Amino acid sequence: MRDKVVIVTGGSKGLGKYMAKDFVENGAKVVITGRNEDSLTAAKKEIAHENGEIDTIQMDVSDVSAVKKTVNTVIEKWGRIDVLVNNAAVRKETGIEEIDEEEWNNIVSINLGGTFFFSQAVIEQMKSQKWGRIINVSSYGGQAGPLTSGAHYCASKAGQFALTKTFARYLADSGITVNTVSPAAIESPEMEKMDSGKLKVMKRSIPVQRFGKSEEVAKMVSYLASDSTGYITGATFDINGGLLMR
Repeated sequence: MRDKVVIVTGGSKGLGKYMAKDFVENGAKVVITGRNEDSLTAAKKEIAHENGEIDTIQMDVSDVSAVKKTVNTVIEKWGRIDVLVNNAAVRKETGIEEIDEEEWNNIVSINLGGTFFFSQAVIEQMKSQKWGRIINVSSYGGQAGPLTSGAHYCASKAGQFALTKTFARYLADSGITVNTVSPAAIESPEMEKMDSGKLKVMKRSIPVQRFGKSEEVAKMVSYLASDSTGYITGATFDINGGLLMR
């Protein structure tokens, strides 16, 4: 990843932070985005490594004008964008009968709208380079329905699979690949918010009998972002300990 320019949305915490850290340690120039400036500042200090570079941009992926501005800012600074990781997401456990219009629109605009408009925004630059990698971070919930998440979250994550295939077909002859990673039951700050009883049941249902690690997801993302994956596009990579096999 030496000198590759990478954007990781939602990169100030959780899976995104581990992904950004792995990229920087492997020599990339990484921009992490997020809505909280303090979280971004703290993550930048933690991720910093002599092999690569790390920068931050405070923005909301549901704001299309902010998405376009972010992409332009990265191009102005580093002249290119090689990898986009659509990781930013909001997860809620609201029951079906309690989800109102505002909450539905918020979840979908961040999780699904952010994926679409960020991917759309980097296409021109990646086409001009004849090389690019777009990696969407979806979820087991988007494939099999909720373990602990709400219907709006699962629907938005399911939509990412369709976007992956749509963009992959459209960009296949441009040197740009588009793939999805689909984690489940990964140890993260988000898991700490879940009901402990549900977590115990979930762990017993995982064939490998443990939760996943953020580093395992990060390594898969780094692989998909590499030069070795030009023949892989429109694919989904499950990281779930065997919860869903196909």
